[in-house]
Amino acid sequence: MREKGSAESGAKGVSRRGFITGTGSILGITALTGHTGTAQAQAATAAAPISNGAHAPALVIGTGYGGSVAALRLAQAGVDVHMIEMGMAWDTPGSDGKIFCTTTSPDHRSYWLRTKTKAPLNYFLGLPIDRDITRYTGILDAEEFGGITVYQGRGVGGGSLVNGGMAVVPRRENFGAVLPSVNADEMYNTYYPRATAGLGVTSIDPAWFDTTACYQYSRVGRKHAQRSNLPFVPVPNVYDWNYMKQEAAGTATKSALAGEILYGNNHGKKSLQKTYIALAKATGNVTVSPLHRVTSVAPGSGGRYTVVIEQLDTGGNVTATKTVTADRVFFAAGSVGTSKLLVKLKATGALPNLNGEIGRNWGDNGNVMCGRANHLWDPTGSLQSTIPCSGIDNWAAGGAFAEVAPLPVGIETFASFYLSITRNPHRAQFSWNAATGRVDLNWQTAWKQPSIDMAKTIFDKINAKEGTIYRTDLFGVYKIWGDHLTYHPLGGAVLNQATDNYGRLTAYPGLYVIDGSLIPGNTSVNPFVTITALAERNIEKIISTDL
Repeated sequence: MREKGSAESGAKGVSRRGFITGTGSILGITALTGHTGTAQAQAATAAAPISNGAHAPALVIGTGYGGSVAALRLAQAGVDVHMIEMGMAWDTPGSDGKIFCTTTSPDHRSYWLRTKTKAPLNYFLGLPIDRDITRYTGILDAEEFGGITVYQGRGVGGGSLVNGGMAVVPRRENFGAVLPSVNADEMYNTYYPRATAGLGVTSIDPAWFDTTACYQYSRVGRKHAQRSNLPFVPVPNVYDWNYMKQEAAGTATKSALAGEILYGNNHGKKSLQKTYIALAKATGNVTVSPLHRVTSVAPGSGGRYTVVIEQLDTGGNVTATKTVTADRVFFAAGSVGTSKLLVKLKATGALPNLNGEIGRNWGDNGNVMCGRANHLWDPTGSLQSTIPCSGIDNWAAGGAFAEVAPLPVGIETFASFYLSITRNPHRAQFSWNAATGRVDLNWQTAWKQPSIDMAKTIFDKINAKEGTIYRTDLFGVYKIWGDHLTYHPLGGAVLNQATDNYGRLTAYPGLYVIDGSLIPGNTSVNPFVTITALAERNIEKIISTDL
């Protein structure tokens, strides 16, 4: 998840005052919605990938939320940035004229280096739905560890390419448990607003929500929650709601209303490609190298770092190995990617002085899924928007927040479907396996039981009130709970434990962590706004004090 093409020798000088004055207009709401930057980025010509022997003043490993924030702010401060991205650019349509395939018709573009799909919801009516595909560097990685499958985005934009776009800020009273070493006033007064502006977060028109056919499923979720005296909450999103209205009216190409989300969205969703990354590229100081994977970072001469990078083809084969140098390296490969790389570098002697907290305190954000079978008088609709915009917040009473999720199969199912985030206490650890040359994760399947118990504080109550039952045909044969996965990996290089309180790896000046691995396992809601806001906080401090 990285970038940059030409070899350049040094960072452009920047003072704290110069950074602040130079970015003042860009920190405004209008610019950060990304529309101007998108046009500028589209006008720019594609740069060549990073070359062997190149020098990067700042090398960012990853193009997800944290990496994109770091790249934009560094570039605005006058620093030349290379971003390295393991996945594809996702900027070229396939033979069908679309960049991304649909959720219901996955092809080779759907999965990262798999020959068969591995859908999170992998059964329907009790029958398996996974299908054979051609091995390809597709957009969704279903990475399997001993006790859990971790779903991650692969491509320029990282997780923003494949998530539902639910832009939830944790309740203020829950924040102390999310990031205990961070000043909540700073986050809620400055960095959360900055992040939501930068991501292009908006809310659905309530009147349209109440009448449009594509949110019938969400209105049923509201009715059932309210009848059980459970707090139902509208949730903002990064989707362009005006575009969705046009989809519904038949005046725009359907995207959210055509089953596009899990394997990318072709039109209305404001992924990082359209916001932070577009603005970063528009500075002229940022280059991205897709299909490149960092394998080593080690101290080099003159206070620089030597970075080894593999270039991949679309079959996942290594076509070239490059060695570059960098003044500063930002680890932003996501919770799993950053944790695995740092654990490997510590164990194999490349960065032996990383502290003992590296790889620890990894969690799944308490993710668990389920479905409910409704009565015939509660249809959820054959047309369902893939963009969720509501939740049931029972965190205070039961430790669960449930996303009212779509089931966009194109037929009436009379089913309500949910992704729950729960206060699961279990934390796992990454460790280096010298025998296999791989990093293992010691998550145990049984650790999902607290999540199930917490989710049941919502759904047992609804079922009792409505006289309904759980669906048993979505995750296997007679299996209620999707307890085999997470969409929200967090932790592994926790803030103020593995790093200092701003993500610095203090044993190695110039090395930083700036992604979801900083957050110790749980955010109480969907995590990407918190990841973005924390990155905004940290990079501001790093620019003002380290450059």
